[in-house]
Amino acid sequence: MSAEVWLPIPPEEIEGLPAGPRYLFWDGGAAGDQPFPGDPARCAVYVVPYMKRLSVRVGPLPHLTNVRVVQTLTAGVDDITARLSDIPPGVRLCNARGVHETSTAELALTLTLAALRGIPEFVRAQRQERWAGGFHPSLADKSVLIVGYGSIGAAIEDRLVPFEVARVARVARSGRTVARGPVHPITDVPSLLPHADVVILCTPLTEDTRGLVDADFLARMKDGALLVNVARGAVVDTKALLAELERGRITAALDVTDPEPLPPGHPLWQAPGVLISPHVGGPSSAFLPRAKRLIADQLTRFVNREPLRNVILTTGPETAGATGR
Repeated sequence: MSAEVWLPIPPEEIEGLPAGPRYLFWDGGAAGDQPFPGDPARCAVYVVPYMKRLSVRVGPLPHLTNVRVVQTLTAGVDDITARLSDIPPGVRLCNARGVHETSTAELALTLTLAALRGIPEFVRAQRQERWAGGFHPSLADKSVLIVGYGSIGAAIEDRLVPFEVARVARVARSGRTVARGPVHPITDVPSLLPHADVVILCTPLTEDTRGLVDADFLARMKDGALLVNVARGAVVDTKALLAELERGRITAALDVTDPEPLPPGHPLWQAPGVLISPHVGGPSSAFLPRAKRLIADQLTRFVNREPLRNVILTTGPETAGATGR
């Protein structure tokens, strides 16, 4: 019996899928109530639907008793790692490194430029048919701190350099040296914050980064600095951020929030000096071709028993649920 692969993109739309597996399309449906495409016990590779609500993305996990690979189409996998007890031992969890760098880096730069150059004010003035000139900061000559220097962080730096920034400081979980220079360990953040005009967050959400940007972090940012978040909303303490925004000491450009979606009436909507986009760092025209290439490559490796890319972890007996799966 051939292995079954559940795909959130119709298989006929993906070039380069290897022969052998039986490919079944499943994305949960528009209302999230689409029935499973086959027997979950026969699914060997589950490619998690993209931009579906959490219950759809993780719903199949307890039923995939013989799955060998769970492939997300997101850079972050915190939604899956929170449910490892639903996944059998020996399953490789892979993220979508290589898919979102282009789109997310573009948005990080867009939010930075828009916030600095006063684009939100221009939009409001246009609606009022009001000519509102003024003097605004430039990205040129600014010092930028990138917190979370993985592939997305590197892609952001690639796009910052042509704008003549004065300096880019890089931070990751542990220190190292890359072609562009040193990457500081996360423990260096307190000493780096006072020197940054722009702080860009693109770190994954983990137990170590949840609430990383707290009152102390924000207090160390220089007056007038800009905080840009294209990571996860829970990396930032929303209450602490609101306090700084309401004082007018810093500004922010947020693609992600906590809570998310941000509900009507939440004070963050009307906070001074904040620009909010609705978690659109990944979903752009750049997503689909890169997602398709990743899927085809991973499945070719799976069929040929070659090492998979982007393996975040392999589940073990300690992650299995009470059923012992």
